[in-house]
Amino acid sequence: MPERPITHLRHVDIAVQDYEKQVAFYEEKWGLTKVGTDGDVTYFAAEGSPEQYVIRVRRSQDKRLDLVSYGAADRATVDALATRLARDGVKLVGGPDTLQTPGGGYGFRFFDVEGRTIEISTEVAARTHRKVEEREDIPVRLSHVVLNSPEPERLQAFYEKYLDFRLTDTNVHPKLGGIMWFMRCNPQHHSMAIARCPHVSLHHASFEMRGLDEYMRGSGRLMRDGVHKVWGPGRHRAGDNTFTYFHDPNGNTMEYTTELETLDEDTWHPHLYSTDDPETSDQWGTSNPMNDFVSREMFNDPDRGLFIAPPV
Repeated sequence: MPERPITHLRHVDIAVQDYEKQVAFYEEKWGLTKVGTDGDVTYFAAEGSPEQYVIRVRRSQDKRLDLVSYGAADRATVDALATRLARDGVKLVGGPDTLQTPGGGYGFRFFDVEGRTIEISTEVAARTHRKVEEREDIPVRLSHVVLNSPEPERLQAFYEKYLDFRLTDTNVHPKLGGIMWFMRCNPQHHSMAIARCPHVSLHHASFEMRGLDEYMRGSGRLMRDGVHKVWGPGRHRAGDNTFTYFHDPNGNTMEYTTELETLDEDTWHPHLYSTDDPETSDQWGTSNPMNDFVSREMFNDPDRGLFIAPPV
């Protein structure tokens, strides 16, 4: 198995109660491209990404994070990961097999230590994509996903042990201790982060824009359209990326970002960034202040799909 078995984040899949509004939001406001639907499941691609889709929406009575999908180096890596997880008692949804989702490929699904469904795949066919042009304020690709956890240190240890995610930086509160752990599977500052929260849920999914101008144009367009802005625009310290967070029609938080830091992993050492310093949250000082109200807006509803595999 390669030293780094996981190559990148592929897609994030959600289930929602108000399905039609969610589908319309991604297509008409967020700037994604609908690439397939069967009436109860819709797939969305980002124009600049070779992934078949970056987010999937499923109609459901229960709001949940259906799964998070990661790419693996090759079939041998997929098989080795499945064998290791099963040997250690991690529950697999099914063994490695041909995937029945757009683009095919080879992979398997399992439950992480808190019950989320995680997919590992390889050999998924690339989608024909294009260069996102100057001033085109649509997502280029899926950037990262952040997970809410009541036991973040335990979740961090699980991803480090089994998927070889590595800690990049940590945001620390003077009274609570660690509140955000930034984890990487490649030189990108983070493909996943873990946020301390009272319950298991999706914190947010983040989408990379072409550049600063496109990021600001997209953020402004959504604000003018009346989409509920949670926090931003600003620039974080950890990752040095820009941020504007919005609520989708079902109360999930979605982020526009750009310029996420790429690391020299041979020389990188994790930092502890204190939230006492306002530049930890926003180096520019342009966003609304990060406070308990903003934090609670990103707690989301408790996930109703833990240790239950999605039907698709």
